[in-house]
Amino acid sequence: MVSAPHEAMHRVFQEYPGLFTRLSDVLGLHLPPVASSEPLTVDLTENEPLERRVDTLLRIETQGDGPFLLVVEAQGKKDPGKTASWPYYVTYLNNKYRLPVLLLVICQDHATATWAARPLTIGLPQWPTVTTRPLVAGPHNMPVITDVAEARKDLALATLSAITHADNPDVDAILKTMSVALRDTPESIAEPFVELIAQGLGNRPAAQQWRNLVAVDLSFYTSPLSEEIRDEGRAEGRAQGRVEGCVEGQAKAVLFVLDRRGIGVTDAIREKITACTDPELLQRWLGRALFATTAEEIFGE
Repeated sequence: MVSAPHEAMHRVFQEYPGLFTRLSDVLGLHLPPVASSEPLTVDLTENEPLERRVDTLLRIETQGDGPFLLVVEAQGKKDPGKTASWPYYVTYLNNKYRLPVLLLVICQDHATATWAARPLTIGLPQWPTVTTRPLVAGPHNMPVITDVAEARKDLALATLSAITHADNPDVDAILKTMSVALRDTPESIAEPFVELIAQGLGNRPAAQQWRNLVAVDLSFYTSPLSEEIRDEGRAEGRAQGRVEGCVEGQAKAVLFVLDRRGIGVTDAIREKITACTDPELLQRWLGRALFATTAEEIFGE
């Protein structure tokens, strides 16, 4: 089953294809300026009953060096199966489109990034016939962006950085920087970044931190995430209201029974009963109030 972080790590390239231009500089890959890019079908299925799909496939047009294909794979853990599938993707696409192919793998932990960066060879040990060298972006080489001005310069790169550093001890500062950077950004522009970060963090502890920041710093947005947070708040409020109403009714019932039985209640006892917020305790007091001879007896063991 595909996880939310997996989707976010490659989807950001679908939403912002130009991101790879800036990312290539971060990764030390010098390319000519990109003129344009377009998404291609990710289905690599052949006529035989074997289905293969890449996560994201883009055709990148450069200024001067011609086009190439960019395959973006999001990798959450080591997968021995990729030893065969990644070289297949590269050779199949090169054969189908007759264009150079670059394989980019996005990771969120150091161990997976180190594993993914290993050259994949097909052939004899002394003479590899095909060698696939993935280009890897992850916490080992993605910048930690905690400067608001830097984040605003390139929101797509800052978003990918936040996703790849989801397990970084400084992730709170990274997310706070993003929330501030998005605060003055038009909602139509900011909304996809808000959702991508939420998706990329998955069920990590940082996800709740991001939800809190969206609820406070970006509370004026009407994105699906912010609406979900508001709905949760309203649901919690209704649940709390029901609990409070139940407690208040139980306290009144205790006082009502004591009053009907002619048992005197001092101001201190009345205050103790009305201040109680434990429904189970109030229920016990109500049961005792039916037989107690004094108000103090309802509190006894």
